[in-house]
Amino acid sequence: MIPKGPHLEFEQPVVELAMKIEDLLKTGEITNSDVEDLIAKKEALQRKIANKLTAWNRVELARRPGRPYTLDYIQSLFTDFVELHGDRRYGDDAALVTGIARLGGQSVVVMGHQKGRDTKESIRRNFGMAHPEGYRKAMRCMKLAEKFSLPVIAFIDTPGAYPGVGAEERGQAEAIAYNLMEMALLKTPILVVVIGEGASGGALGIGVGDRLLMLENAWFGVISPESCSAILWGDSTKKQDLSGTMKITATDLKALKVVDRIVKEPLGGAHWDPEAMCEMMRSVLTEELELLQGIDIEKLVEKRLDKYADMAQYSENEPKK
Repeated sequence: MIPKGPHLEFEQPVVELAMKIEDLLKTGEITNSDVEDLIAKKEALQRKIANKLTAWNRVELARRPGRPYTLDYIQSLFTDFVELHGDRRYGDDAALVTGIARLGGQSVVVMGHQKGRDTKESIRRNFGMAHPEGYRKAMRCMKLAEKFSLPVIAFIDTPGAYPGVGAEERGQAEAIAYNLMEMALLKTPILVVVIGEGASGGALGIGVGDRLLMLENAWFGVISPESCSAILWGDSTKKQDLSGTMKITATDLKALKVVDRIVKEPLGGAHWDPEAMCEMMRSVLTEELELLQGIDIEKLVEKRLDKYADMAQYSENEPKK
């Protein structure tokens, strides 16, 4: 399957080869042996490209249309999903989906940022940028999870919390800060997965958990490379160089002990085979939940607090004489 465009520049050779294979298969003027050789050549090219990906390339892949979004994972992995709406204060927020579902035989509360597939849906979902009512809705559902001893699974995929005037008037910063405090102490297992973009407080608002997983082509940081470049130099032209310096890739964050586990993607990225990506996710989530549920809840909260307390790194230098 060839993912829909627009295609990224570095994956264009793979797309062209995949299109050639499809065209030859349609004509029927090719043997099975030749097809296998071409597929092997395509996969070899994908591996070569994967080994040379820069941090900026992974940011591009994280934003690539065709990657599974939160609702794709929910529809593929979970059964009996019932979406829960509204924060009981202001309204509902379509940018952040929440609900109750089953993963295998386990009841869970599941939530995540949701982007749109077309212009109309993107506008309705506010491009995955949640308002304060979205974070308050998420916390309302987390409290339900705590009350009924249900694990929480949170999917992160946002360019940031919505910075509009209305969101600020309704307490965007307070809503996110409150979630950070409450998630740190929530007496139920919390599993967080960065599936695409994980920017700033918009990601952290549902991002405090016992285990933080990250897809290999996702990114997670306090600010996007473009915004960081604009702040430092007044334009976004240095975004590619900064993306490496900022340490926002899964590999960098695993080395810094911010991320607990990197989830592999299908060859070429999740958008090349969304179904395979969902099956990988099913296996990982099931395994991780089993590990978390074997821990006493008081001990689990204590370990969660210790995890974040130990996360910072610093060094002391002797003053020059």
